[in-house]
Amino acid sequence: MWSSFWRSRDRFSLDELRYLTDQLQKVQIVNNVNKNFVIETLRSISELITYGDQHDSNYFDFFMERQVMGEFVRILKVSRIVSISLQLLQTTSIMIQNLKSERAIHYMFSNEHINFLITYTFDFRNEELLSYYISFLRAISGKLDKNTISLLVKTQNEEVVSFPLYVEAIRFASHEESMIRTAVRALTLNVYHVGDESVNRFVAKAPHADYFSNLLTFFQKQCLYLNGMVSETLKNLDSDTTTAILNVVDEIEDNLYYISDVISAGIPEVGRLITVNILQLLIFPFLLPSLQLDAVDIGAITSLYLLCCILRIVKIKDLANTIAASLFCPPEAFVPDSETKLNGHAPDHGHEIQQTENKNVIEVDGCSKKILPSLSSSSLVHPEDIISKGVSRLTLRDALLSYITAGDDLQVLSSLSILATLLQTKELDETMLDALGILPQRKQHKKLLQQALVGEDLREDQLFSSGRSFIRDGFSCELDGYLQNLKEQYGVACSSLEVGTSPSVHRFQVLDALVSLFCRSNISPETLWDGGWLLRQLLPYSESGFNNQHLELLRDSYKNSTYALLEEARGTWPDLLVTVLRDEWKRCKRAMEAPSPRKELKCMLLPLDKPSFDDVLPNKSSFVAGERMCKVVKVFVLLHQLQIFFLGRALPEQPPTCPPSDIPENSRARNAALDVSGPKLGSELRLVDAVPCRIAFERGKERHFCVLAISVGASGWILLAEELPLKKHYGIIRVVAPLASSDPTIDQKYSRWLHLRIRPSTLPFLDPAKLITHGKAKTKAPVDGRWTLSFMDDESCKSALSMILEEIDLQSNEVKKRLKPLLNHEGAIDVPDASPHPPDDASSSTATPSNSL
Repeated sequence: MWSSFWRSRDRFSLDELRYLTDQLQKVQIVNNVNKNFVIETLRSISELITYGDQHDSNYFDFFMERQVMGEFVRILKVSRIVSISLQLLQTTSIMIQNLKSERAIHYMFSNEHINFLITYTFDFRNEELLSYYISFLRAISGKLDKNTISLLVKTQNEEVVSFPLYVEAIRFASHEESMIRTAVRALTLNVYHVGDESVNRFVAKAPHADYFSNLLTFFQKQCLYLNGMVSETLKNLDSDTTTAILNVVDEIEDNLYYISDVISAGIPEVGRLITVNILQLLIFPFLLPSLQLDAVDIGAITSLYLLCCILRIVKIKDLANTIAASLFCPPEAFVPDSETKLNGHAPDHGHEIQQTENKNVIEVDGCSKKILPSLSSSSLVHPEDIISKGVSRLTLRDALLSYITAGDDLQVLSSLSILATLLQTKELDETMLDALGILPQRKQHKKLLQQALVGEDLREDQLFSSGRSFIRDGFSCELDGYLQNLKEQYGVACSSLEVGTSPSVHRFQVLDALVSLFCRSNISPETLWDGGWLLRQLLPYSESGFNNQHLELLRDSYKNSTYALLEEARGTWPDLLVTVLRDEWKRCKRAMEAPSPRKELKCMLLPLDKPSFDDVLPNKSSFVAGERMCKVVKVFVLLHQLQIFFLGRALPEQPPTCPPSDIPENSRARNAALDVSGPKLGSELRLVDAVPCRIAFERGKERHFCVLAISVGASGWILLAEELPLKKHYGIIRVVAPLASSDPTIDQKYSRWLHLRIRPSTLPFLDPAKLITHGKAKTKAPVDGRWTLSFMDDESCKSALSMILEEIDLQSNEVKKRLKPLLNHEGAIDVPDASPHPPDDASSSTATPSNSL
């Protein structure tokens, strides 16, 4: 009997829930004495309700009968202790998150207790309390559907007049804590995706529609902050700043993906609000004007990056086409009339603008600012038209193409990226692509064929013409419509003469810019590859889209790259030239045939990779020469593949090269008994033609060797062998160094001394594991070695010099022989079987002495 009296209650039982509820109802005030008891009671009740929802409906029946939710609210009212508020929010969140039955959720939302908790005045100076509150709101939003959302709103005449969950949540949309912003955005998406028409009208009406303008204002501040960081990084590359840029970029892209998710909810008015706010708060006042003139608020590179992000992520047809149409306007069109005063003062920005005698220059605050020049003779924009009546006629589209023809590496990359982005934007009308001059040739032919099939008046020879016809197509209707909308809705007037031009002119302007790009020598190969990708997209068939001038320029550029490649055959790294060529061929082929450009957009914001050791090594260093060789190969491969493309042929998987030659019978390699695998340390060889010498690898420790130069195919070595005392004319290989780039030179003062430069056997940056990337510390800069060999007499020294030069010639000629099928492509150039020695400075490099006599 007594054991039964003292028997404890089952923790997971209805009796336990009844007991805890009774105890909670007895609490009339919460203070420091009973707060721990109240906290434990709230926690236990939520645990039991969650358990009962999954196992026994009687638990929740009791919860409803005893109005336990009302007790929670009462406890909050009689308490001023933060820990009670924390526990109550956590308790309610856990219950809402874990309740599975629709009946239970419906009950929780069907009274005003939840809305009371939502609107209760918590002390949010406590960061932990705010975090619990936001989690509470997010838990509620996770249970929203068309049935439950109606329980949390108040309506009048079938219109929502109050929605505390949404209104209270968006107050924290721009909170400095990213976790809170993320939670609020998740909540709003849950609301939008319910699809309740009355709620959708509520969120799209004032004052709640301000949420979207506030969202874009916050985004605008992030963009300006990013621009400041990019400007500093371009001046001084630092791993910390580049990491910070990447972090901000991630946030900006997250914001755009959130905007995209909002749009995907399918609320037309919200989509319109977002479009208007993106244009009015960011694109018109900041991004577009900075594409040409020196920007005060934001730079051209950052602007192009942001435009690419917006077009790729925010899928709104009207937004994409409006941005495209805006490129036909001059930058001055985006300055409100009230802010512009010709030959005078712009009050809001405080910049004095004056015309000068030089029509390509304007005066801003007393400083000359150059306007980008027009592109080519095929453009209708002429230098004398750039400034007319105080207004520039150079459009933003012209500025983009000017960056390609005359900009630096990042400007070229950014301009190519925006053109590629426009090309791949599915929301953009093909007529807009045609107007911009970037409609792919296959789509041009498809459009002409469709027009012919429906009986439109087109000459048959237009269907597969080269696009040289200047007959104006029907593209102007859509473009004119968007330009008219720019003027009527946003006050942006386009007075450019170029708008009425045939798309054929625009296509040739783009081709002019790309051809000009391939003729530039100060642009990185990686950026040229991006230009090659764009060209392949625009002209997928053959050279028929080019005029004779284009083809001549491209062939000249190809020949120049071929001669540069030939120079590398006798340069510092001929033994790696064919290997690098084959590797880069595969990489370039993948890049050209890829469905999209290979680089991420964020690469636009970071300085392009400079030579790994360019700032610490002399220009004649073998490592600097190696990076230069790789660039030469990349440029050649791109131009060669474009030549194949122009001929309408498929790219082979590997470049056409000759296989390695057999070792000649009378060669030094044969005489030394070496095979194609090359020399190995400690192995034996015959010392035919070897010349005795002395060298000191350590101060005061002179050693006697026999020096022998040997080439085997494209490889070559300088060997130091130790003569065997018991085996005449044989020796053991003790030291092996590359033959290429040895630059043998007889000392001017001591004619028995022969100086050799010794480069490493391989290039570390050819190993992907050793590549230097942004944000990582550089490895220690390598240096070349130097040997000084001492001979018995002048004749021995000259003999060694002659032997080394002869083997260098053999190695170089073998490399040229292997490249001959590739370089003789379509009779581009005639590669001789042998070549004279280049000038002394053509293949030599300055070395840092490490080993000398």
